[in-house]
Amino acid sequence: MADVVNLRQFRKAKARDEKQALAEQNRITFGRTKDEKTLTRTLNEKAARDHAQGRLEKPSDD
Repeated sequence: MADVVNLRQFRKAKARDEKQALAEQNRITFGRTKDEKTLTRTLNEKAARDHAQGRLEKPSDD
């Protein structure tokens, strides 16, 4: 004979597993800490400033 399975528990376990799989996928996709985001933003701002400093300005005609 086969084992008796409680369908309510089976459904809850299946939903829990699907939720964990989605959470794992989201951790991979969006899982950057606040420090990592701040560091990236700071480095991008510094690169933009350095790039702007090397720009040659045309004299304005007054």
